[in-house]
Amino acid sequence: MFEKILFTSESVSEGHPDKIADQISDAVLDAALAMDPYSRVACEVFTTTNCVIIGGEITTKAVLDIEAIARKTLKTIGYTDESYGINANTCDIQVLVHTQSPDIAIGVDASSDTQNIGAGDQGIMFGYATNETTSYMPLAIEMAHSLVRKATELRKSGEFVWARPDMKSQVTIDYTQSPKIDTVLMSIQHDEDYDEVQFKEYVEQHIIKATAASYGFSEDFRILINPTGRFVVGGPHGDAGLTGRKIIVDTYGGAARHGGGAFSGKDCTKVDRSAAYAARYVAKNIVAADLADRCEIQLSYAIGVSEPISIALQTFGTAKVEEETLLKVVREHFDLTPAGIIAMLDLRTPIYQQVAAYGHFGRNDLDLPWERLNKVNVLQQALAVGAMQ
Repeated sequence: MFEKILFTSESVSEGHPDKIADQISDAVLDAALAMDPYSRVACEVFTTTNCVIIGGEITTKAVLDIEAIARKTLKTIGYTDESYGINANTCDIQVLVHTQSPDIAIGVDASSDTQNIGAGDQGIMFGYATNETTSYMPLAIEMAHSLVRKATELRKSGEFVWARPDMKSQVTIDYTQSPKIDTVLMSIQHDEDYDEVQFKEYVEQHIIKATAASYGFSEDFRILINPTGRFVVGGPHGDAGLTGRKIIVDTYGGAARHGGGAFSGKDCTKVDRSAAYAARYVAKNIVAADLADRCEIQLSYAIGVSEPISIALQTFGTAKVEEETLLKVVREHFDLTPAGIIAMLDLRTPIYQQVAAYGHFGRNDLDLPWERLNKVNVLQQALAVGAMQ
């Protein structure tokens, strides 16, 4: 029997319960950084029916109205009606925040010199890039993000009637020959009183097929829309939401390995976040420099130690030069200590809430420092010089 070569990734909208939590966490982080760039933040959010609980550790000079930040975030998403699962104006919000553990602070403050700070925790982080899309992201996750972003934009504009904020997408790509779409699945929360036929026709024509066409694909693929036939109960009423529970959606859709650490609500001294951004930055510049078609970088750290414990590079047989040579150039031209990463990527600025939905990587709609290609020439020149020696 002939088997297709298939790969699938999913995404969720900003109205998904877990993404509500991520966005509130990062909104708190941004508010702290805006007033105090050296804020230490580890903000976790739990949300359920008409309720938000915000906890964690925050040490900052900033004066924060965390409840107001949470309500504003909910309103921006569109949660202003209790029938959606939560109402920004009336929901119960509990703030349970304390300062950072002094034991962790000791690890970060390895020296009074801010250029020699230690990693905020141990752990492993991965970064990945591929040349199969212009954003250097895997095709399946990029398309999955595009679907829920488009659906959300149309909902917010009022054009997509009956739609509610909670949405999910899933894209399966057929790699048997040249890449093409095999299946697109969308689950979109909707009003109780709606026209199912018109609703699904709109999703198919104006969201799914329109998105496929924007990528140059034909309409010859399977489409599934709300397969159970009904999706009224959603948002935090349908499922509880937690910060950091969509780590594969946040990264590469399963096309690359993941160290397990979440991003949202964490300041840049937490290498779960900053080192994952740095690894993406390294991998993307390597692929953009045409030194490999695919590249995965792994970093590891120990709490309180500045230098990475290890740096690993994998190109899956696509490297144009020896991987050992690539790794040497990476070590020479990227400072992957926590302080080096913070300086290299300017991570003490309030830029995080904007990536708390629709992916932290491949965001061509944003000017993110870890997505810049300003190391391409440096890498190419370094390798050219090395070849002549």
